[in-house]
Amino acid sequence: MGEFYELLVYLPTLLKGAWVTIMVSLSSFVIALLFALVIALMRLSPLLLLRLLAAVYIELIRGTPLLLQLFFIYYVLPFAGVTLSPFAAGVSGLALNYAAYMAEVFRSGIQAIPNGQREAGFTLGMSKALLMRRIIVPQAIRVVFPAIGNFFVSIFKDSALVSVITMRDLMFTGQLLASETYRHFEIYGIVALIYLAISYPSSKLLLWLEAKMRIGNRVN
Repeated sequence: MGEFYELLVYLPTLLKGAWVTIMVSLSSFVIALLFALVIALMRLSPLLLLRLLAAVYIELIRGTPLLLQLFFIYYVLPFAGVTLSPFAAGVSGLALNYAAYMAEVFRSGIQAIPNGQREAGFTLGMSKALLMRRIIVPQAIRVVFPAIGNFFVSIFKDSALVSVITMRDLMFTGQLLASETYRHFEIYGIVALIYLAISYPSSKLLLWLEAKMRIGNRVN
């Protein structure tokens, strides 16, 4: 029992790291979501240059490891005069990486909307931009919601990689405490439980939202 209370002493410090992890994950997800939609629309653009730029970006990001991208942003870009804080570098790396994958999901969702709805919109005099904003994209988001929700959980878990750029997230905090106390099993066990305590309810919430959206689709 005494050892249990000793471990509780480290819990506030680990929870501070968990808060940083949550903020990194949420920030990365929101930015990735918006950027992915832009990339997806570029992929579907009638302009060859935009399609080419989007395709090169997606292949470049998906063809290299996230860890390497984080190293490049934090350690290499300063040689080019671009220096970011660990938080900004971590968020940028995660957002840019996941945007490439989410863009392809958005593209598939947009292409899954029947052409009849596009034709109906054009018949009503809608411009292509208005049609996308009011009809196509909202429906596409419902189609891709399960995949996008899974990406959020993945970002939360992959955020542990930002510890390599000295960000004091949950993983980095756990590493420091383990090295100071030599209680690696206990510290990393608590870290794993905190990750699970956050990711499991998030997964359940996403499943609930997915079910609500399916009900909404049936009603409409």
